[in-house]
Amino acid sequence: MKRIFLAIVLAAVVQLSFADLLDDIVDGKFNVNNIMVPRSMNDGENFTLLKNNAVIKYNYKTGQLVDTIFSIHRLKNVPFKEINGYEFSPNEAKLLVYNNVKKRYRRSFTADYYVYDIKRNEIEPLSENGSQEVPLFSPDSRYIAFGRNNNLYLKKLDFNTESAITKDGEPGKIINGLSDWLYEEEFEATRYFVWSPDSKLLAFVKFDETEVPQFSFQLYENQNSSDELTLYPSLVTFKYPKAGQNISKVSVCVFDERTKAIRTVRIDNLGDDFYIPRIKWTHSLDQLAIFVLNRNQNQLKMFLANPKSTLSTLILQENDKYYIDYQNIDACQFLSDNQYFIFMSEKDGFRHVYRYRINGSLDKQLTKGNFDVTQVYGFDEKNQVLYYQSAETSPMQRDIYSVSLKGVKKKITNEKGYHRAIFNSTFSYFADNFSSLQRPDKLTLYANNGSVIREMQNSDNMLQTWNSLHLPKKELFSFTTSENISLNGWILKPLNFDPNKKYPLLLIQYSGPNSQMVLDKWDVDWEYYLAEKNMVVACVDGRGTGARGVEFRKCTYEQLGVLEAKDQTEAARFFSKQSYIDQSRIGIWGWSYGGFLTLMAMSMDENLFKAGIAVAPVTDWRFYNAAYTERYMRRPQENFKGYDLSSPLMKADKLKGELLIIHGTADDNVHTQNTMMYVKRLEEADKQYNMQLFTDKNHSILGKQTRRYLYRTMSSFLFKNL
Repeated sequence: MKRIFLAIVLAAVVQLSFADLLDDIVDGKFNVNNIMVPRSMNDGENFTLLKNNAVIKYNYKTGQLVDTIFSIHRLKNVPFKEINGYEFSPNEAKLLVYNNVKKRYRRSFTADYYVYDIKRNEIEPLSENGSQEVPLFSPDSRYIAFGRNNNLYLKKLDFNTESAITKDGEPGKIINGLSDWLYEEEFEATRYFVWSPDSKLLAFVKFDETEVPQFSFQLYENQNSSDELTLYPSLVTFKYPKAGQNISKVSVCVFDERTKAIRTVRIDNLGDDFYIPRIKWTHSLDQLAIFVLNRNQNQLKMFLANPKSTLSTLILQENDKYYIDYQNIDACQFLSDNQYFIFMSEKDGFRHVYRYRINGSLDKQLTKGNFDVTQVYGFDEKNQVLYYQSAETSPMQRDIYSVSLKGVKKKITNEKGYHRAIFNSTFSYFADNFSSLQRPDKLTLYANNGSVIREMQNSDNMLQTWNSLHLPKKELFSFTTSENISLNGWILKPLNFDPNKKYPLLLIQYSGPNSQMVLDKWDVDWEYYLAEKNMVVACVDGRGTGARGVEFRKCTYEQLGVLEAKDQTEAARFFSKQSYIDQSRIGIWGWSYGGFLTLMAMSMDENLFKAGIAVAPVTDWRFYNAAYTERYMRRPQENFKGYDLSSPLMKADKLKGELLIIHGTADDNVHTQNTMMYVKRLEEADKQYNMQLFTDKNHSILGKQTRRYLYRTMSSFLFKNL
């Protein structure tokens, strides 16, 4: 009896430790979120950090504290107890600090901003008339433009006055200088206004979303009420253009601070259906760069507009048989002589950097080879050197490089893994955030020639804690499919792995266009818990994923999910041939695009997956937003067959295996409509399923207890069905 009791106690302890491990992972205990992001000051020799409600200045080379520029504790009668962020004026004489952040969508928020005069140690509200959005100092540091309630405002710091720049902003109709839902989500920008170099003109994008269809969802709880029950749910309504529907009509306007006049820039022969993902001012007062993508996003035009005459000239045009990545625009840098600009393009089959003359003629290609440049950090005009990140060594790694105008290239990071650089203002130093599969993030200061100056921060304590758990380690691998395509992956085996045993397998994937999950980079998720529970977990990046050139990345065009699902089934087939995998117990899971791909893979003709989990999946691309969907699929009116081929909704009767489908009811991105319509089709086809809804949770399904519940639910489902 004692032995039985002891066995029960030991089993309970083991079970508890497993649960503790899962909770720790889900809570983010092993995610590195505290690595500093040094903000360079103008001199390039010092940087600042926000610590304990203070903005502190440090020296790059020594790491020594130089000065405390701002501190709540040094102010009298301060109207707040904490700050959430800060921004220097261009001359570094003032700071914008803010608090009381209220999220609007994924990236946008309103906040209460304050202007702090560093020399005088005085602070005052940016505005007394309500919270503000995305304020921006003018280049001469005398003005601040900001958004509020769909309009733009001007604060003159010399006179402490506030005035309205626009007055026609109206919810659901006109937005001035702030992004609509679609632009924020799919072009990743919340500020759509820029100052001219002389601080006299403010250019902004005007959105007219009057004809954009509305979408609504219910909120079942009232967060602002103390009532235990909300008897009548509220309704959230916003403009959301789905594939093929009307998008916002956009135009570029220029406000003249001296005359208070607003002029609209003329761009001929565009029609109504186009995007303006970015506007940038060159170093000339007479040249405002406007980047225009057509509706299908396979043609990019760069115009230079004269803000006074309002006339624009086409300078650069790129066409692509698939689509053009709007993120290429962010690499554009206009040089101070205003004779050249740096631009990124995929026209030779890989993402590379070019130098153009200001008239749009190509000067030279700066990077070349069968690899993708994955980020441009900037062009050092003084020394005529470009700094960038690329996947030249391997698609699974990232390194930092420099290349001169004369073509002298140098790799300036050495450790094998994933490097991200944060350069100072003069390109003399960069902070390198490095990690690998076995090493959490560390921050090291380098000189621009690649020599190490000092370690700025590490995660050694976390690594020590992690290693004390004696968990299995991920291994990178590759295999060749039946179509002779080499795919990269990682695999995680149980710690006491026995090649003569048969294990269940779970395939983890996201699979979305230009995404990557197979990277030599620190990333701890619940796969370690599953491996502890005697499950083999693997991840394979199929066709459509990033850092392998244009054809690999864009071959999924007009048929999302078809080739990606084939590649996941190829991975399942590859593993089913391994002696240690039980081919009758293979599962697949994913979130968002990964949830969509889970449903696609489970609806293939071949019955390879015993179970699958789809979280917040798109079930038909006609339900999803226009900018993302049409970039990869064109409009439904142009690609009816492709939409059907890419629709789990149309394949619901072919679903095989046990399914757990999960969604947040307040998902403003991938609407719960996707799941509700899909399970209706399953019911019509007499297909059983499991479903979990999370009340009032958005696409990320956040919340400590919510996340714990989510992952415990998914784990239990896998243990029961695999």
